[in-house]
Amino acid sequence: MKGKALLDGKKPVWAVGTMSGTSLDGVDAAAILTDGETVTEFGPSAYRAYSDNERGALHAALGAWQGAPGVDAAAEIVEAAHRDLLLDLPGEMIGFHGQTLAHDPGGLGTHQAGDGAALAQALGRPVVWDFRSADVAAGGQGAPLAPAFHFALAKWIGARGPIVFLNLGGVGNLTWIDPTCPGPFEPGALLAFDTGPANAPLNDLMRTRRGGEMDKDSALALQGMVDDRVLSAYLANPFFKRVPPKSLDRDDFGALQEAVSELSDANAAATLTEAAVQGVLRAMDWCPRPPGRVLVTGGGRRNPLMMSRLGASLVCPVIPVEDVGLDGDMLEAQAFAFLAIRVARGLPTSGPGTTGVDQPICGGRVSLPHQR
Repeated sequence: MKGKALLDGKKPVWAVGTMSGTSLDGVDAAAILTDGETVTEFGPSAYRAYSDNERGALHAALGAWQGAPGVDAAAEIVEAAHRDLLLDLPGEMIGFHGQTLAHDPGGLGTHQAGDGAALAQALGRPVVWDFRSADVAAGGQGAPLAPAFHFALAKWIGARGPIVFLNLGGVGNLTWIDPTCPGPFEPGALLAFDTGPANAPLNDLMRTRRGGEMDKDSALALQGMVDDRVLSAYLANPFFKRVPPKSLDRDDFGALQEAVSELSDANAAATLTEAAVQGVLRAMDWCPRPPGRVLVTGGGRRNPLMMSRLGASLVCPVIPVEDVGLDGDMLEAQAFAFLAIRVARGLPTSGPGTTGVDQPICGGRVSLPHQR
């Protein structure tokens, strides 16, 4: 269902959003009450971890496009995990992101595994999904998509000057916000783009070498030394000089993983952690004006070394979003609940300052339970 608004008026609606991120740890789901422009109330949330077998199947499908071996199995895992999680969460509408397997704006497109129409049938509720394709088809990057929600959150916390939301997930992304603007897609309101790999290379290292999911408390990285040769080669990548908006696929920096393959576990972890930090520091140089605060969400906010390095390197406070009353575990899921209502109301979900598309565009498809 496209081209016709599903919701009329501005009455707030309870929606549930989901996120299965590039870290491949599991599915987050969170409910919010919103009209798609402001946040009225935050509701319940839940998490469903992927099993080792499920995570292995998703890893095997990374980089694959529709029809490739393993994609259907990955989609079934994603859909089943979401069904499990969403059955008990309230909400009139669901924002279903799916699992990004491949992302190539300007090339093959973008691919999020999972069928929103099938989910609508299973759950008996409207599902908004396929959020990125329309933006990519219109020449945009298709990512990041959370900035419109970040703008609403900046208003919610009462920010009076420029701030940055920094998401340190599998891939890092940054949203610079001027909250004095009346709306998110007014000129100068937002600048958003990917900063580089964040947790994905480090998590992959831990998975392949140590059989774990993450470098908990930076324990391994703190034992190591950064390899300056590897770091310099990483920062020479043209991506860092490309004018934003810009986006990445999870595995665009595969050379980084290869470059640390000869390092000890501890030195590799230290180098990958510093690589994530340096990507953010270079990204901050693109901000139109210095922010008063950097609010960090995503798993990286729990990485003490990553946070201490950012705090020591930036002139403004770098704090987890919990310090301003937000939930860093569920913020991305909340964003897709917010975006679902925007799509249902026919409001833009991306614009020139967030994805580089020529004009604000409303992406996403709406599938109703009775549709076949």
